Amino acid sequence: MMRNERGALPTDVYLSSVSSLYEHRRTLVVGMLSHVATFLLVYLKSADPFYLGCTIAVVILWMLRSLDMARFDRQDFTGADRATLRKWENRYIVGGVSATLTCGIACGYAIAVTQDSFSQLACISVTFASMISLVGRNYGSERAVLLLSSSACLPIVVGLLALGDPFMLVLAILIPPFIFSTWAMANNVRAFLYENVLAAQIRTIAGQFDAALNNMTHGLLMLDGDNRIVVANERACVLLALGDKVNLKGRPLADVLAHVCRRMSLGEEKGGAIARQLDRLVKGGPSHTLVHISDELSLEFSANRRNNAEIVLTFEDVTARVQAEKQILRMVRFDRLTGLPSRDYFAELAHDAAISEGAPDRDVGLLLLDVAEFKHVNDTRGHVIGDKLIQAIADRLRALAGRDAIAGRLMGDEFAVFFPNTVDSADLEERIQILHTGMHGIYAAAGFTFNIVMSGGLVIVKGSDFRFEDSRTKADLALSETKARDKGGCTAFESEMDARYRDRQKLKSDLRNALGAGALSVSYQPMFTPDGARVECCEALARWMHPERGPVPPAVFIQLAEEMGLVTEITRLVLLQACRDCLAWPADVSVSVNLSVLDFRNDDIIDLVTETLKETGLSSARLHLEVTESCLMDEPVKVCAVLRELRERGITIAIDDFGTGYSNLSYLDALPVDILKIDRSFVRNIGDDARRFKLLCGAGDLARALDLKAVVEGVETAEELHLINAYRCADLIQGFVFSAPMPASAIAVLCKTDGRKNSTTTSSSHIA
Repeated sequence: MMRNERGALPTDVYLSSVSSLYEHRRTLVVGMLSHVATFLLVYLKSADPFYLGCTIAVVILWMLRSLDMARFDRQDFTGADRATLRKWENRYIVGGVSATLTCGIACGYAIAVTQDSFSQLACISVTFASMISLVGRNYGSERAVLLLSSSACLPIVVGLLALGDPFMLVLAILIPPFIFSTWAMANNVRAFLYENVLAAQIRTIAGQFDAALNNMTHGLLMLDGDNRIVVANERACVLLALGDKVNLKGRPLADVLAHVCRRMSLGEEKGGAIARQLDRLVKGGPSHTLVHISDELSLEFSANRRNNAEIVLTFEDVTARVQAEKQILRMVRFDRLTGLPSRDYFAELAHDAAISEGAPDRDVGLLLLDVAEFKHVNDTRGHVIGDKLIQAIADRLRALAGRDAIAGRLMGDEFAVFFPNTVDSADLEERIQILHTGMHGIYAAAGFTFNIVMSGGLVIVKGSDFRFEDSRTKADLALSETKARDKGGCTAFESEMDARYRDRQKLKSDLRNALGAGALSVSYQPMFTPDGARVECCEALARWMHPERGPVPPAVFIQLAEEMGLVTEITRLVLLQACRDCLAWPADVSVSVNLSVLDFRNDDIIDLVTETLKETGLSSARLHLEVTESCLMDEPVKVCAVLRELRERGITIAIDDFGTGYSNLSYLDALPVDILKIDRSFVRNIGDDARRFKLLCGAGDLARALDLKAVVEGVETAEELHLINAYRCADLIQGFVFSAPMPASAIAVLCKTDGRKNSTTTSSSHIA
């Protein structure tokens, strides 16, 4: 039996030994009954009350030991330490010694005091009969066997010595060897059982270890101090194509690796690289290393050095992981739709090319390309066709860029091309312009053909000065310039563009501060009846007086607000102020507020309008909301649903700038609107342009046919007003011919002029 460094049994084995003491309790019952019967017979024979006391003592001890054994059964020994097990062993020994000592004392008393032959024979017989089962019951505890046998026999020795008979003395001397032989016999039984138990455990553990080792998903090689293989599992043999693992034992790792390289036809150079990787790993270099055996096999090795200089090499097949990482890297680096480098990878490639290709003092170029009116393709043909068109554009761009330039897709319909410094600077811009021109033309996508025009912006810098973000910003400024003045052209960056850009950014910052400080105001332009006798509605117009620049045109700061995502804040400000001001006007005058397309992307627009009306107390019948045709085209289903709910709450809905967008006239019949505001472009030069005047009249007739009120905007001259009234083109007139925008207080004065007719009207609001 193996013992630990302190000579103690392993705890689990010790628990088994102690548990064996508390088993086979029927023998205790048999022993108790035989002792009781014997002592009662002796009492009846000798009439000595001492033996009656022994009978009672045996019964009491048996009851106490039974209770103690019941407590042992209830004890939870999970995680029990040696001290706990030692306590229960001692409890058993105390109970057993008490019983055997009672029997031993009865024997000694019969020999030395009673001196009755029956008493002596009966007591000694039952005591030595108990000794027969002592080894079988108590072999698990060396101390129990020794103490129980001694407590039973030593009182007999004392009784024999008390007689003073030389023959009895000899008998007394022979009893200790009996005690020793009993103790030795128990030790032999215990040792035999322990050795066989441990051997079985070792065999079981060895089998389990071997099964676990050979069923590992990892390969394993254990090396001795000389890098010779001591242990190899089956997975290692499979991964490295080594054959039977028995043949590996004792072979140097270097020879095994050479064999692997030959079996896999890796070549001398590849084999040497693998050997050097593993040699660094074995010598304590990196904690793990990735070895690419081939395109179809990648293994990751880890090394663990043990105290005895042995090294455990574990490795696993990570081919799937490596390939997945490559795929993920490709997905990150390349655009999924076009296969072109995506933004970040394009920037990395461009930077590397700028500093590595040619001399750093040569020029490099960056071209940004944007597909003109691509949103219209998605809106009319759908995103699937739009994606096909993007792929066709990418294919042409890749072909035109060739090997000398790097093409990439930055986002949406925006592409970029980087031109390294491999050509003379004088030819670089010409080459960029040629590529840009080549991108125009007819494209086929999913059975459709598109005549595509692309706007471009380019920047040329020294290769050593190239910074992607900085160059992209400059090229983007040039692209914005192209879109503003010459769609389809290609503009080179100039320093003035940067100044304008910085000025625009400064204006954005000032606008944000102005909104935070409540520096925007609201003016109103009235809408008159055609005869000019009465004001029915006033359009709310946001105004910004910049402390340094003076008045900033609404077309400028509204566009900035849309770019910054702040237009809803302006809507909130104008809506609240307009409702408050309208309360001071006559009850038949309404106020009109314009909603931006971005307001409809905010799910809170209905709540905003409702809460504003509730807060100010203005009747919903006096509030008009104006939307442009572009709002209806952007998200028609959602916008119509919002307008319908607002209209159901009593708010009047108007279409602003009618005739300037892409909307289909068939939408008008289904839209939840009440007013059609005809754009000022229909009014300009109607006295000289009969065709334009017919369009104006047609728009007015269309409104009436659909039971909509027609408002003509931008009427500035008496001649224009006369023609409109003569042909009854409008229900309301808005323009400088009657009034310019004015403060809310002036509107109140205007509405009090004589000749106004009382009528209940509605209107819409505008942030322009």
